[in-house]
Amino acid sequence: MEQLQTELHKVTTVLDRQKIQAEYQAQNEFLVVENFLPQTILEQLLALLPSLQPAINRNYIPNHKKGGSISKFSLDNLAPTFGELYRLPVLVEFLKQITAEELLFCPDTDPHAYALYYYTEPGDHIQYHYDTSYYQGKRYTVLLGLVDRSTSKLEYQLYRNIPNRETQTRSLALTPGTLVLFNGDKLYHRVTPLGNNEERIVLTLEYVTDTRMSTLNRFVSNMKDAIAYFGFRQVFRSS
Repeated sequence: MEQLQTELHKVTTVLDRQKIQAEYQAQNEFLVVENFLPQTILEQLLALLPSLQPAINRNYIPNHKKGGSISKFSLDNLAPTFGELYRLPVLVEFLKQITAEELLFCPDTDPHAYALYYYTEPGDHIQYHYDTSYYQGKRYTVLLGLVDRSTSKLEYQLYRNIPNRETQTRSLALTPGTLVLFNGDKLYHRVTPLGNNEERIVLTLEYVTDTRMSTLNRFVSNMKDAIAYFGFRQVFRSS
């Protein structure tokens, strides 16, 4: 963890945080920072991917999503480095400053606290959606590009939830090392379909402002994660 902390500290100290925070607020709590992950950390994470292949849970929901995922639980068992990155003080402090929120880690029982998304077969995608918070507080999503040998894009709509403001549709390639940060209840977004012989792998991190969740919301959240992401065995073994 000390090496991760040192390497990421070098990057975050040279960023113009005041400018970045202003951009984040101007875009209704949405931010893109290219080359955020240092090459040393990126290479360390990429080196772990081959051993994780057997843990990928493929999922398909007609007219909504198709792809693969690896939950926090599997990552904890097979590649703890991802959990170390999630909890890095330098990363969390950076995110707190940009969001101006007292961000908290998701509970240990949340399989989506940190996870890998795999788009590896033709047509892999996810339709437009919000990263709805089932917690009592807000939920912030961090996406970190790991592999992008594809024409697939993160397409998103800014200001969609603001009355009397024109919605702006944009898209970006989540190139290796790129960070995307947004308020899950504000950004309407999707991943466009993967083409032939393409590959896209993304690490997602989730932070919240309140770790409380009602029993009903916990059930709904777990069912969503079981069906759309990680499978029933993964989700309900630690609920």
